[in-house]
Amino acid sequence: MSLWAKAQQLQGEALQQVRAVYGEHFPIEVRHFLAPWIEEKLWTELDPENPAHEQYAASLLTMLVQELQARANSLASEEHFITKIKLIDAASNLQKRYSTNPLNLIHIIKHCLTTELKLVQQAENAGVDLGGGMNIVAAEISQRLEEMRIRTHSTGEDLRKLEQDQEDFALKYHECTKINAHLTHMQNQQQTTQTIETDKKLRRQKEVLEQTLSQQVTTLMQNRINLSEKLKQTLSLIAIVQSRILDEELIKWKREQQLAGNGAKFNNNLDTIQDWCENLAEINWLNRHQIKEAERLKAKLPLDNQGVQDILPQLNAQITQLLSSLVTSTFVIEKQPPQVMKTNTRFTATVRLLVGGKLNVYMTPPQVKVTIISEAQANALLKNEKVSKGEASGEILNNTGTMEYHTATRQLAVSFRNMQLKKIKRAEKKGTESVMDEKFSLLFSSQFSIGNGELVFQVWTLSLPVVVIVHGNQEPHAWATVTWDNAFAESGRVPFAVPDKVPWTYVAEALNIKFCSQTGRPLSDESLRFLAEKAFRLDVTRTNVPDCSSMLLSWSQFCKEPLPERSFTFWEWFYAVMKLTREHLKGPWMDGCILGFVRKKQAEEMLANCSNGTFLLRFSDSELGGIVIAWLGTTEDSKHSEVFMLQPFTSKDFSIRSLADRISDLHHLVYLYPDTCKQQAFSKYYTPFQDNQTTTNNGYVKPMLVTQIPGFVGTQNSLPPTPQNVFQHPQSPDTSVNDNMNSYGMADMDYAELLGVEITGIEESLDMSFHELIQAPYTKTFWVSVLRIIGTSVLVLPSKS
Repeated sequence: MSLWAKAQQLQGEALQQVRAVYGEHFPIEVRHFLAPWIEEKLWTELDPENPAHEQYAASLLTMLVQELQARANSLASEEHFITKIKLIDAASNLQKRYSTNPLNLIHIIKHCLTTELKLVQQAENAGVDLGGGMNIVAAEISQRLEEMRIRTHSTGEDLRKLEQDQEDFALKYHECTKINAHLTHMQNQQQTTQTIETDKKLRRQKEVLEQTLSQQVTTLMQNRINLSEKLKQTLSLIAIVQSRILDEELIKWKREQQLAGNGAKFNNNLDTIQDWCENLAEINWLNRHQIKEAERLKAKLPLDNQGVQDILPQLNAQITQLLSSLVTSTFVIEKQPPQVMKTNTRFTATVRLLVGGKLNVYMTPPQVKVTIISEAQANALLKNEKVSKGEASGEILNNTGTMEYHTATRQLAVSFRNMQLKKIKRAEKKGTESVMDEKFSLLFSSQFSIGNGELVFQVWTLSLPVVVIVHGNQEPHAWATVTWDNAFAESGRVPFAVPDKVPWTYVAEALNIKFCSQTGRPLSDESLRFLAEKAFRLDVTRTNVPDCSSMLLSWSQFCKEPLPERSFTFWEWFYAVMKLTREHLKGPWMDGCILGFVRKKQAEEMLANCSNGTFLLRFSDSELGGIVIAWLGTTEDSKHSEVFMLQPFTSKDFSIRSLADRISDLHHLVYLYPDTCKQQAFSKYYTPFQDNQTTTNNGYVKPMLVTQIPGFVGTQNSLPPTPQNVFQHPQSPDTSVNDNMNSYGMADMDYAELLGVEITGIEESLDMSFHELIQAPYTKTFWVSVLRIIGTSVLVLPSKS
């Protein structure tokens, strides 16, 4: 199958990129109708930069035009009339466009074929997705860069031709000067027939030369004007594409990097942006060189502009400004420092210059310095007001580094691995402000030159806002400041202004992203509704609870004002829940075993119609970072079922014994709401019981803590009912279950299957039912004896027993 046939089978963005690579410079109709002819040529053997290949390129252009005309003439039917016209026009346009520079056509065709091949190979490697996941934005930018490269190559050719014409003019002018000198000399000599004849001959030569020179002057002037106009157009295109890359794509990357600070997925395409910027740097530098060369040629041969404005100085200033903007904008922080920074704690950061390799900046490796500045200082910096050395807002150790060039990745970067903030100088606080509301930023600055010192650049960039703390208990509020800033900062803002009120839908999205990144599972719509009611302090007992999606949540409601009848704020409660889940509950949360965001009254309603022993897990309203077990059951003193709430467990409790083990300890907990056996939900998180390790390395007997709730049916001082220990501490009967069910609410056969044992023979050998067997309060010694009596052919235990 031909390359073009494969390219036509591409889908989505990949197909769009194929379409985008063609245009007026080489119509896609030409590619389609001459596909076999185009692909049989040895394009790889041709070098567009080699003048020696120009003659062959010219012959290829001629053949291409002839093939197009022949193909157009073969389309005789009316239905192909429009296509026929397009092919005829394409042949004519190609002839006009590339007749003076056929190597440009070779360059374009090679680029088109290379792009097609790349996309086809990516699609084939992808297997299923023929589109290959290509980005149409990248395709458009690549096309524009290629167009500018072609234009730059064309103006380069024009410049060389102008220089040749000017040199030819200089030679003819010099010859004309010699003739004039000869004629002047002859006027002082005696007139003879020979001298008169020579005089006439010289005057005819002079006349022809002066006429030629006059024509050349006109041509040179016109060529200079044309060259200047072409350079002007190229610079206009450069400005458009550079703005697209720097003001859209690079700003988008920075915004996504900031959102990643809240846990959002980050499509880190900085390498792609670097490729674009390197291409821009090369194109900018070539155009600047061409403008300077044009100015040199003009100075070498001054001509009368005849009233036409000389725009070369203006173009020189414009291209220098474009180059300066490109260099200073591509000095970026690849890896941000921590946004909550604790004093006297080591931290890291990485800075990269995207055009450093292309402009050979690494030949004299620049030094980068890091200082911490306040919000006010950041404002002054953006207003082009310098921040002096003595005005830094803190002292950072190991704050200087040298940029290094990595050949494999073509990256000029420096990584600060051992920075440490020794002290911080804070501003005066106003009203309810606290130190955790104050934002700082790290300023990365450097200086370097390019073009053998021809251009010197002062570059700097600011990190994302940083909140400095001195104690761990300041961390929650500091993260509130950072989270709000990351989520709601607007592009082009005054540092570090954020809105005071934000629509709840935006807040919900930020909280969901944050919670999901920390715990592994997003929040449900019900959970977000619960959070909205809590954040807005809504009375959920009312019949008409307003829709929160259109409501505005203020910064004070978010993290300043305590919740009703509580000593903590909404954010402090949410942060504590998130921290607890991340550190101790991540597995069950990801499995969906924890409802979490459920009010006490709602939990009671959910459990009211369930079977005894049904339980659920909800985050505590009154305890920061606490989780509550709510269950339906009875006490020993009552036969009526009711919903009970266990005192909240916190991180401190789970550092002693995990949630799964505590649930396993409480045998009156049977089903996870609504009807999942707790073994099925939590058994994989149980701590394995190792019977052979009764003593530790130091000879002491190792105890095991077991959770108990005195007074509830089914509660015994026992180990978790796992296959490893169910025969070691049998349970007492549960009077609330049927005779054919054990205390875990399961039929004997089902329970035996869960444990991996066979019932056959046990009842006959011991003259008791399996139900009685597993409920009997015998000791471990008894069960060891039973196993010896019965033998392994009757009772098959699990492999780890």
